[in-house]
Amino acid sequence: MTASLPQSPWTQRDDLAALMAALGKGKARYVGGAVRDTLLGKAIHDIDCATVLMPNAVIERCTAAGIKTVPTGIDHGTVTAVLPQGNVEITTLRRDVSTDGRRATVTYAAEWHEDAARRDFTINALYADPETLEIADFFGGLEDLAAHRVRFIGNAAERIREDHLRILRYFRFQARFGDTPDPDAIEACRNLAHTLKGLSRERIAMELLAILALPTPVDTIVLMRKLGVLPVILPEATDRTIDVLKKLIAQELSESVAANPIRRLGALLPPISNICEAVAARLRLSKQHRNRLMCIAERTSADSSDPRALAYRTGMECAQDRLLILGESLAPFSGWSVPKFPLNGGRIVERGIAAGPQVAKTMREVEARWVDEGFPDEPRIAELLDEVLAQRSTV
Repeated sequence: MTASLPQSPWTQRDDLAALMAALGKGKARYVGGAVRDTLLGKAIHDIDCATVLMPNAVIERCTAAGIKTVPTGIDHGTVTAVLPQGNVEITTLRRDVSTDGRRATVTYAAEWHEDAARRDFTINALYADPETLEIADFFGGLEDLAAHRVRFIGNAAERIREDHLRILRYFRFQARFGDTPDPDAIEACRNLAHTLKGLSRERIAMELLAILALPTPVDTIVLMRKLGVLPVILPEATDRTIDVLKKLIAQELSESVAANPIRRLGALLPPISNICEAVAARLRLSKQHRNRLMCIAERTSADSSDPRALAYRTGMECAQDRLLILGESLAPFSGWSVPKFPLNGGRIVERGIAAGPQVAKTMREVEARWVDEGFPDEPRIAELLDEVLAQRSTV
């Protein structure tokens, strides 16, 4: 099967043409996601190139052409060309020397076929000539792309043994591009699921969150659980929490809310703080993500009784997360933002309350009434303060 890359805005970029000219005719090809996604008519975010040139030669040729380069992955043969319309990563052809499931020892290769053979899936091993846009396909990637089939290059089990993370990458790509799962891939993922235990938590978190960020990942999550993959990386997830995730995604679509992987992770976990805390620690989540997950974990059915009060207590982001997971509408937040409590301690001191604990206690009492009444304006704040002080004077 032969094909050419269709003309697209990115293939006609002047700065990209200048880069290809600097590297030399026949010395570089577009590869990977940009080629695959252009063939599928999808938006392009990153452009990668493979080249027969050594990294130092790439730098020298770019410098001579006035193109700035950054040695972003020089140890692995990658140089980034800094271009006006978007940077491009240029990587020298490579082949694996040895692998242990976590990292590979590579050396430079001379043939495009060798470089393609070390990649994961056939649809990611498509190369396009920058001048003619003709596709070089060594492993049937074009047919797989047309058939919506995600297939490992060569033997699936061998590819996974080279890098155990490819199990999770398979499910991510299957969710994005696949229809019926490839039997060989499924069997290999099932048999080698236990190997995920040897990977760093950061790498697992990266792939898990990427899967959860996809538009409709539920079928993939169900398959991962069925094959024993999900229990290895997220044993806290159950059939019940997967059902919660499914309902959340339906509610996100209903409310036209963008997917968020931390919100979805929160739905996939039971609403128990110590469990979510343990997961956040195990996955090495950032402080920001940890805090968001912990707030989601504290959700209860009572959250829907007063959405605006919930947003005042937890912040708008967490309130929206909780309501969506509960299947509730976000309509109460339309045209509304969380107000700031207008009363300060100075006004209470002016009313004869000595500075100290009593001021703070008075503030809390007024604030509680203010929230219960739906955040009334300033005149009512003054009345609430009068009521609290009057009640205290009669005690």
